[in-house]
Amino acid sequence: SHLRPHPFPQELEETRRWEGARDVRPLDGNVRRWGGLLLPNNPPYNTGAFRFELTFSPNHPLEPPCATLRTPIYHPSVDLEGRVCQPLTTHGHWEPTTRAIQVLQDLLLQLDSPDPRRLLRPDVARELQERPEEFRRRAEEHTRLHAEPRPDP
Repeated sequence: SHLRPHPFPQELEETRRWEGARDVRPLDGNVRRWGGLLLPNNPPYNTGAFRFELTFSPNHPLEPPCATLRTPIYHPSVDLEGRVCQPLTTHGHWEPTTRAIQVLQDLLLQLDSPDPRRLLRPDVARELQERPEEFRRRAEEHTRLHAEPRPDP
């Protein structure tokens, strides 16, 4: 085959060594579907861990992977289905040299510092801008109810 071999083993190893995630592994033995826990650094999310899924196209790395959050999160850039507004993985921005760890680092950065330009939930974004204390209280409560416990370091 003329397709270059998949860099999955190295990419997976690199991601497993990163401190921003835990428990990263192929799901159901499928190298194109990874799961793991993201560990946000900043409040209101840093009291919990958030399960993610990263799905790779059969044409990877020519086509972008897709990251979704499986743990519900109260965040302006993540919709109720767990889809994430992530420009890095849109067809217009995707670079085949971008590694899986960079997609997850971008996602974690976005959880840590919500960007009002990356919107999937305008109501939550408006609350964050106009009533930040209310937003934080609601996001903290949501994290307490839905997020997984933080694994030990």
